[in-house]
Amino acid sequence: METEKFKILLVDDEKDILEFLGYNLKREGFIVTTARNGKDAIQLAKEEKPHLIILDVMMPQLDGIETCSQIRAIPDLSSTIIVFLTARGEDYSQIAGFDAGADDYITKPVKPKVLISRIKAMLRRYKEPEEKNEEIKFKNITINRERYLIIKDDKEISLPKKEFELLMLLASKPNKVFTREEIFSRVWGNDVIVGDRTIDVHVRKIREKIGLDSITTIKGVGYKIEL
Repeated sequence: METEKFKILLVDDEKDILEFLGYNLKREGFIVTTARNGKDAIQLAKEEKPHLIILDVMMPQLDGIETCSQIRAIPDLSSTIIVFLTARGEDYSQIAGFDAGADDYITKPVKPKVLISRIKAMLRRYKEPEEKNEEIKFKNITINRERYLIIKDDKEISLPKKEFELLMLLASKPNKVFTREEIFSRVWGNDVIVGDRTIDVHVRKIREKIGLDSITTIKGVGYKIEL
């Protein structure tokens, strides 16, 4: 897919930031739509189906974390990349962002060239939604890749994108130990910088939401799903 075909939704309550970043993104050939609050962002995301959303954390009406969570619950946007752009650098806000389903986290102020470089790196890994219905089944759980859905005992469970991809990876080869480095590379990609606790947080969330005790921690190495 060529650069000019990528659609980006830029969300920030500061008009100057929208204009500055929007100008630089358009210069690179991206199709840019903007919103100044979370509610408008969700509506525009449904209408425009952007490939990537740049989302501020501190916004009126709905903050970025809640906005991200609601977008991640929309099946048509399961492949959309979400990156937080915010001045907040505390660990807790980054963890909250990843918990909500964000793919990356960039602290502002950021130079346009750096931002565009990061965006292009993320978009190189963009995948169109799968056309075929691919499922993985183990025990009483079915993982449906097409619908980004988990079915356990006939009950449907939705997971944020990265949690789903992590579970899908582990379940693709039961009893295989995936190293932390391999998980980072396969789920987040080598171009994305995430904290050391990111995988641990995602695994904990998967266990809590699905009640899954099959994910085993291999101390100092990584994780595996045992059947």
